[in-house]
Amino acid sequence: MLTVNFDELGVRPGQRVLDMGAGAGRHAFELYRRGAEVVAFDQDAGELENVATMFAAMEHEGEAPAGTSATTVAGDALQMPFPDEHFDMVVASEIMEHLPEDEKAMHELVRVLKPGGRAVVTVPSWFPERVCWALSDTYHANEGGHVRIYTIDELEGKLGNAGLVPVFRRHAHALHSPYWWLKCAVGPENNDHPLPQAYHRLLVWDMMSRPWITRFAEELLDPVIGKSVAVYLSKPKVAVPRA
Repeated sequence: MLTVNFDELGVRPGQRVLDMGAGAGRHAFELYRRGAEVVAFDQDAGELENVATMFAAMEHEGEAPAGTSATTVAGDALQMPFPDEHFDMVVASEIMEHLPEDEKAMHELVRVLKPGGRAVVTVPSWFPERVCWALSDTYHANEGGHVRIYTIDELEGKLGNAGLVPVFRRHAHALHSPYWWLKCAVGPENNDHPLPQAYHRLLVWDMMSRPWITRFAEELLDPVIGKSVAVYLSKPKVAVPRA
């Protein structure tokens, strides 16, 4: 399940792309398939081992263009081990809401991005996330959990202060919001409750079959209850002075 639309981002073969906070690698894998020189970066070295295994399997099966590369790097998003202006693009999906020092991470993102480069940052949308927090403390109040809920203006303002220019935004995954509301209502750790189990089966069927009716419904509902919002941005070729 991809939150980032790589056609809209404009990913092209041979571009050097950082997946910042790659997690299990869902976006890194798609970048690799598209021929990007992708670096999957995360603080969880164990998770990155699984990502590296998948990269190797993809290479073996010919799922990525010949001659491209995919690597993993473990480290801290507040002090990344990359040179200034190193990447053509940066993807930061569902990471900023976990970081107490989110603005420092945003400045790091800008530091490693080339002038004229593009970035996309995704976070949970304000309204669906507020519902989850209201229904369950366990959903967010745990080690490594969500420490804030962004409004879109707050997110774009912080990214703008870091040196990026917002270009457009898209909401995504509206059909997933009710699933998380059900999970929070019955308890996020209650994996045996029949209601979220039934809804999860519906989501799996939708992802595998992609029938027109659910695709149409999600397109209509995304701006209202999309679980995530993606902000697409650019880094000016010349630094813009700020007051």
